[in-house]
Amino acid sequence: MPRYKAIIAYDGTNFNGFQIQPNGRTVQEEFEKTLRKMNNGKTITIFGSGRTDAGVHAVGQVIHFDYPQTRELEKMRYALDTQTPEDISVKSVEIVSDDFHARYHVVEKTYQFRVDIGKPRSPFKRFYASYFPYQVDTEKIQRALTDLIGTHDFTSFCASGTEIEDKVRTIYEARVEMNEAGDELIFTFRGDGFLYKMIRILVGTLLKMGNGRMDETSIPGIIAAKDRNLAGPTAHPEGLYLVEVKYE
Repeated sequence: MPRYKAIIAYDGTNFNGFQIQPNGRTVQEEFEKTLRKMNNGKTITIFGSGRTDAGVHAVGQVIHFDYPQTRELEKMRYALDTQTPEDISVKSVEIVSDDFHARYHVVEKTYQFRVDIGKPRSPFKRFYASYFPYQVDTEKIQRALTDLIGTHDFTSFCASGTEIEDKVRTIYEARVEMNEAGDELIFTFRGDGFLYKMIRILVGTLLKMGNGRMDETSIPGIIAAKDRNLAGPTAHPEGLYLVEVKYE
């Protein structure tokens, strides 16, 4: 059976996350429903590059699945794109080697996090950016971001509930930009992988530093302590986007 790799985008607003679960609508469940229709009612399981939580969006989530026949790629993409719900789009489809795995072969991921800092808050961004109503000094955030670059044990920035024991990750890029209108911050994080809710905790911590409620030089100490209680709050999920996944 040929193995297909697809890049998909989705609006996470009405999903309980990517991975299938007993209660709540998920991206995996909706995509597998579509594949079942295309495969005469027979189940096909998809595998994603990683889970996204309820409310989190994706621009470049990668999945793979085995399909019983070889189809012309654009026809396959079009069929999936038009038969999945309107909050999922299928950007590209290709056939890959039988040993390709969307999750286990990832070498790099890029996420963005959007923060609405407008006054008043925009009702049009309420599902697509996390709102932060306080003053924020981006220079303090820039200062703090430099301490995240490199390989560290990010236990302090991992939410409880993860089964992963090795919490060492490498961050290659961490930056923040202001949009032209001056009412939105866009954080970008690129690394070899991220822990459970890690980016949301990083952003929550950085916003407190930008607001002067935490010292912007304290990241190394927080990392060294390996204590979640020393980091800031977990930012809301609607600002988070999985942007790109790279493979070896």
